[in-house]
Amino acid sequence: MARLPYGVHRLSAATPDGRTGRCTLIVAPARAPEAPERTHGFLVQLYSLLSARSWGMGDLADLAELAAWSGRALGAGFVQINPLHAAVPGRPATDPSPYRPSSRRFPDPVHLRVEEVPEYAQAAAGPDRERLQALRERAAELRAAVLDKGALIDRDAVWALKREALEIVRRVPLGPGRRAAYCDFLAERGQALEDHATWCALAEVYGPEWRSWPAALQDPRSAQTGRARRELLDRVDFHCRLAWLADRQLADAARAADEAGMAVGIVHDLAVGVHPGGADAWAQREAFAEGMSAGAPPDAFNARGQDWGLPPWRPDALAASGYAPYRGLLRSALRHAGALRIDHVMGLFRLWWVPEGRPPTEGAYVRYDAEAMLALLVLEAHRAGAVVIGEDLGTVEPGVRQALSRRGILGTSVLWFERDWDGDGRPLPPERWRRDCVATAATHDLPSTAARLSGDHVALRHRLGLLTRPLDRERTDQAAEVAEWLGLFGALGLLPEGAGDEEGEIRAVYRFLRRTPARMTGIWLPDAAGDRRPQNLPGTWDQYPNWRLPVADADGHPLSLEELAASPRLHRLLAVFHTHA
Repeated sequence: MARLPYGVHRLSAATPDGRTGRCTLIVAPARAPEAPERTHGFLVQLYSLLSARSWGMGDLADLAELAAWSGRALGAGFVQINPLHAAVPGRPATDPSPYRPSSRRFPDPVHLRVEEVPEYAQAAAGPDRERLQALRERAAELRAAVLDKGALIDRDAVWALKREALEIVRRVPLGPGRRAAYCDFLAERGQALEDHATWCALAEVYGPEWRSWPAALQDPRSAQTGRARRELLDRVDFHCRLAWLADRQLADAARAADEAGMAVGIVHDLAVGVHPGGADAWAQREAFAEGMSAGAPPDAFNARGQDWGLPPWRPDALAASGYAPYRGLLRSALRHAGALRIDHVMGLFRLWWVPEGRPPTEGAYVRYDAEAMLALLVLEAHRAGAVVIGEDLGTVEPGVRQALSRRGILGTSVLWFERDWDGDGRPLPPERWRRDCVATAATHDLPSTAARLSGDHVALRHRLGLLTRPLDRERTDQAAEVAEWLGLFGALGLLPEGAGDEEGEIRAVYRFLRRTPARMTGIWLPDAAGDRRPQNLPGTWDQYPNWRLPVADADGHPLSLEELAASPRLHRLLAVFHTHA
């Protein structure tokens, strides 16, 4: 019998007495593409990295510049960024999290560099050209407000300027080659793109919460929705065009990383779910569990559990469709990825479902067919030639990490959590770390290394009323933990600067990470500047400026990409990766 090719097949069977049956057959490689043996790179929230040309927040041209510079000048093998998924329009000011998007299948056009759209330079002289110049000047004011005056990143204001500019640029006719490329994109993305653009057009008319729309429009396949799509065809085309432009600039960033010699390239991040009122939940509503939200059960860190407000996949609907929504999502996420990070990768095995209106304590685990989910992940990664990284922090049930490892999926190891939990509980020596992981000292949800070493993160949580124990006890335990790690660094000869030199201690952290066998070492970019502020502080809503902070130095002064590239402090830290550890 001939071996079936890699892919998803439909197997049908019939018995002599007339009975029939069908099932989905997934044929996938045994393992995902292998990561390089040893490489390092930056971890950064893209919006937080402004250059001298960005419009008030980091953009895709900044990403390409970061990749080109760090790959060529610093020998970096990758740049890992936050999810670039499309946000729910009108909500970022109150819900700016990149982990609660409208759609995970298409990038957000707020990340576009407007001037690098080819038609921008061809805008007609006169009112259009004058207005574009005025918008650029206003964008420069937004950028200066962040970099020079310490203002928060104002995503809504940035998008208002970019949207108007893109509306003007769209009036420039596409040349024959560009038109053909756009048509190819429309054909390639098909129904998924049409649904996404239709939702965006309807949201302009009826608001971004589709459950409040007229009943007939809540069904993406209704005759009324089809009629509305035709009536709004110009707006549908505009949103298709934005998706195409963002896709092209994502491709440019990937190419910049490749040309810089990066071993991995751009590491994209796949959020665990989508906003219940967004485009994906509308277009694929049959695949999501109505009246349910994904979250986390009570644990030692949160006795009340967590409700993330994200509708979970229905495992039965996924199986019945041959996992089509999941396959399409993976293909979209991997289009221009050198690697893909899967947020809360444990969700491929089980998710904590919380009934609407009930507390998380009354939720329950619902299992998925992990073998199928992992096989499809490996299959799509194989097709894309991309490494896969699982965010396996927190509560991980037995067997999950082993299953991921068998499939060639890297884990995530954060220094402060790596202890001999089965033995004396002391810091895990570097030689005992796992090899198949991304090793780092911080993530978007954790304190920067400077804040952890100084205890600033404890003081911050105290000011915001987030501590569950007395301040003195938290400070004592935090100081003891840091002292224990610094003692190990000293014993290993990784702290030649001596205790008390904060910059030297940060370098010691990364010297330690480099000494582990981890395939990939992630350098939290704010650590290279001495930034003391977390990008996101879990447990807060409006008490802390989550997802709106630019990268800053130790004194809180924002730094542009150009300033970071010239920073002696950054180069001293990166020298750790070019000397014998």
